[in-house]
Amino acid sequence: QLLGAFAASGLLKFLFPENLMLGTTLPAGSEMQSFILETILTFFLVFTIFSVCKEKNNYAGIAIGFVILLEAMFAGPITGASMNPFRSLAPALLSGNMQSLWLYLTAPILGGILAMLTFKVFEKN
Repeated sequence: QLLGAFAASGLLKFLFPENLMLGTTLPAGSEMQSFILETILTFFLVFTIFSVCKEKNNYAGIAIGFVILLEAMFAGPITGASMNPFRSLAPALLSGNMQSLWLYLTAPILGGILAMLTFKVFEKN
């Protein structure tokens, strides 16, 4: 994921050198609003992945893709719908714009941890 993020960001920078912010994730609202929303987005994504991948399931990719589609559609305009620290880290480093990067590095990790803990609780029952 890290290599893919840097490759994509580097390609965008090469193709569109005049657009320094291309690919950079920035919140439309406050940083705290975006932090909470990114945590929730990642929580639902990771919880879905855990739920559909615990058994052999031919529809796991469709379920995961559908969650990503919905989250990007509805939260993309608000937070950029990053849901992945590397997806935000690479464009930030290549553009030199570190504004709000902390939330895109920490919220997905927190969301993933909360999803794992919640899944373990439901899995035991």
